[in-house]
Amino acid sequence: MNRHCAEFFLIALVLASALLLPPLAWSQQNGGAGSANVSGTVYMEKDNRPVFSAYVRLCDAGGVEVAEMFTSDSGEFVFHGIAPAKYTLQISALGFETITLDVDLAFVSDRGVPVYLKPVAATTTETAAGASSASVSVHELSLPQAARDAFAAGKKKMYVDKNLSGALADFQATVTAAPGYYEAYYQMALAHLTLGNSGEAEANLRKSIAASGDKYGEAEVGLGTVLLDRGQSAEAEKALRRGVELNPNLWLGHYELGRSLFNLRKDSEALKSAERARALSPASPIIYRLFANIHLRAQDFPAVLADIDQYLKLDPQSAAGIRAKQLREQVAQKIASGNGP
Repeated sequence: MNRHCAEFFLIALVLASALLLPPLAWSQQNGGAGSANVSGTVYMEKDNRPVFSAYVRLCDAGGVEVAEMFTSDSGEFVFHGIAPAKYTLQISALGFETITLDVDLAFVSDRGVPVYLKPVAATTTETAAGASSASVSVHELSLPQAARDAFAAGKKKMYVDKNLSGALADFQATVTAAPGYYEAYYQMALAHLTLGNSGEAEANLRKSIAASGDKYGEAEVGLGTVLLDRGQSAEAEKALRRGVELNPNLWLGHYELGRSLFNLRKDSEALKSAERARALSPASPIIYRLFANIHLRAQDFPAVLADIDQYLKLDPQSAAGIRAKQLREQVAQKIASGNGP
């Protein structure tokens, strides 16, 4: 019995090391040879608010549908493990004009795409009735046009052109023109993380939080993630709890909070955070890795297999997906042989 438990514990350790990967939004996962990923966030053009339940279709160059999904409550979508090639994205949502974007994944393994939807033409009555809810926020209206233009230019350079140095210059120009533009500090942090500068990223996240008056949940989640990846789980938990308090519909915040709680061995709380993240974004593969790690520690191996199966539905072809298939077979064989708990 002890030998069997030891064998399962070894498998659990190997499987955990394969499943614990950095969060998608902060450290893009490579798809491995022969595969690529495309992700993005759908926003309302007028006020940069996310559009949830937007319908996103990924089609090949010939117009044949490859995959489809709806955006999460935070407006996010992601397609994993697709062949490097040219594609089109078709995005539609109730009350907005449908748009089509070309995406070239022939020479890059990851591509981030910000999408801005225009509202459909409304009647005078409809416009007047909806003016208060669709108006630009007080925060946006308080910023000079030059700052908003620089911010938009920086996002295009960062997410479309992959020109990080140019994006950083634009974001710096943004905060120079408008020191209270906390979203620009946040984007600077993302750029520095991509470049491997975690110290600069942390500094800009703290600036973003300060400039917002501690009201910007995304920056709190970002700071918590940086601290978590450094092994500072207790400090990370505080920032992440604040992040989900400010933005309860941000699935990534619940996922990262679950990771921090798991590291602190608060598994029951970690499970609740994972469940909340799944409810908000069921098509995000990394959530099922968190479930797998929680179930591994509980030695609930049938649940681990179910977690891996769900993960493989979403990310079957990446390097991590291939490893997960192999490890799933090992665990299944152990359970079938009667060596399981």
